Amino acid sequence: MKLFEYQAKGLFAEAGIAVPAGQVVDNVDAVEAAIGEVGLPCVLKAQVLRGGRGKAGLIQFATSVDAARTKAEQLLASDHNVQKLLVEESLKIEKELYLAITVDPLTGKALVMGASEGGVDIEDLAVNAPEKIVRQLVDIKQGILPFQLRNVMFGLGLKGETFKEGMQLLKALFGLFSRKDAELVEINPLVVTADGQLIAADGKFSIDDSAAFRQKGLARTREQFDSDIEFEAAEAGFPYLQFDGDIGLMCAGAGLTNTVYDLIADYGGTVANYLEFGGPNYRRAVEAMAFTLRSKPKVILVVTFGTIARADVMAEGLAEAIETLKPDVPIVTAIRGTNEEEATEILKGLGLEPLNDTEAAVQKAIALCG
Repeated sequence: MKLFEYQAKGLFAEAGIAVPAGQVVDNVDAVEAAIGEVGLPCVLKAQVLRGGRGKAGLIQFATSVDAARTKAEQLLASDHNVQKLLVEESLKIEKELYLAITVDPLTGKALVMGASEGGVDIEDLAVNAPEKIVRQLVDIKQGILPFQLRNVMFGLGLKGETFKEGMQLLKALFGLFSRKDAELVEINPLVVTADGQLIAADGKFSIDDSAAFRQKGLARTREQFDSDIEFEAAEAGFPYLQFDGDIGLMCAGAGLTNTVYDLIADYGGTVANYLEFGGPNYRRAVEAMAFTLRSKPKVILVVTFGTIARADVMAEGLAEAIETLKPDVPIVTAIRGTNEEEATEILKGLGLEPLNDTEAAVQKAIALCG
């Protein structure tokens, strides 16, 4: 579960990490009052869950109330589904740093990353100047130790009081990472002001969905999703993505889904939606198909490869879904895996053609779309 910048900064502030003065608004008329709190010049930042906001024009600067109102109106009316703006004071920046904590997939430890160059795409820096990134593995149960804090601060090139302040900031950030069951906490840029203060000028915060039930104050909200269907599916426990094409996808696993999506594109087809039909959801075919039908596809394509998720159970679920929902669009299946023979017989009983080749299933689905 990704948090908006204003939510991340709220957590930072609670943990004692300095953030710019800011106010959240959801309409143009509230901008003037917000500026009364933060002052001029100010920054207007669209609250959307995507990176590269600056390049996309979703962060704007204003030196007057009239300019701020005009830019707020433009941002709220943009095609990026902007529901809220964060109006912040403009900082006097001496230097920009990068600081983040995530989980290292190889060791299972926390990975602290820092760079003396912030405000840039860390992926580009990792490719073009990897020596500028300091990395520190930390045992999550043990917590971050003083020597590890110092290692990161040395890597950021901090000195004197700013060095000490940085150690306290990172300690607080690691505490947040642990308490909030985070997958990623990122400050980019971490600003050093002209008077040597460290301020989190931006913030990303992503919480492990499996642990979201422990974070009572951070529930999903409609504004975190682009459509009602995506929000309702997430509330029901289905990973779901809405597109605007013809083929409704019910697939098991992100890797298989990416392959199917690429095949559809390669053969000239388009995708209406993706719904995760594997994992804990393979016994929930009626709900899965109901969400898929809401995207108004011309055809539903079911592609799975089940080992733990049994092919016959998926087929039985499809039979129940068809009987319950009576879909008026054709269904193409390539259901492979455990008890595949039984699944084949069930699908034939439904009048469907069981396919055992994913590429053939994609081609058939596209043909049915016309």
